Amino acid sequence: MDKLDEIMEWKRKEIASKIRPVSNRELRQLGDRLQDKPSFYDALAKPGQLSVIAEIKRKSPSAGMIAENASAVDQARAYENAGADALSILTDSQFFGGKLEDLWEVNEFLTQHQRYTPTIRKDFMIEPIQVMEALEAGSKAILLIVRALEDDELKILRESADEASIDCLYEVHTEAELEKVLPHNPRILGVNNRDLARFVTDLSVTEELFPLIPEGIIKVSESGILSAEDAWRVREAGADALLCGEALMRAEDAESFINEMKDC
Repeated sequence: MDKLDEIMEWKRKEIASKIRPVSNRELRQLGDRLQDKPSFYDALAKPGQLSVIAEIKRKSPSAGMIAENASAVDQARAYENAGADALSILTDSQFFGGKLEDLWEVNEFLTQHQRYTPTIRKDFMIEPIQVMEALEAGSKAILLIVRALEDDELKILRESADEASIDCLYEVHTEAELEKVLPHNPRILGVNNRDLARFVTDLSVTEELFPLIPEGIIKVSESGILSAEDAWRVREAGADALLCGEALMRAEDAESFINEMKDC
């Protein structure tokens, strides 16, 4: 069993007791509460500018412990002060040290301080109930890992997101996964430079796959962005945005690092 299979097996067991039918009415009502917040899509769609999705991540299977005791709110404050365009909050506890409460607390902080940076719930999404949880916590987007989901699961999760008027960030790592997702008409497509089977990272994955993505889709390069030079490299490859977590969590000055990446 590769690592992603292990994670998905755990996730299906973890959420099994939560699963229940979710109505379109519930999704629309929760989505209506978020209508005054900027969309995740709009935060990334800035022609001529590289948008930065700054991630809150305490640990990972590849890196081990990164920042065990990091405060999600303190991290979000630093990212937001630096002008991050969106925030990614990992809510998986078992493998990434996150929790759903982090998403709640970050969104509450942003609301209280009248800051309008949209958040994405980054987790291993399988069931509409997880979309409900993201909505309740104030998230404007969800992550869909194409390799981890069947076509019918992708369809159901997208329909749930559409009912709530939130965005989906589809994540691929191979050309086959890209071909699988295009019939779902993605608006935002992330290329993960990390192979989730072996957790090996290579920025050339972005360079190979971006030319195959049709025009009009927001292109996001994910993982392996360790320096301003890496940010420049993925922008040259055609990135509209990048997602950076580990390097930002380890950075002595996350604000300066974000500024450097945005200035590329």
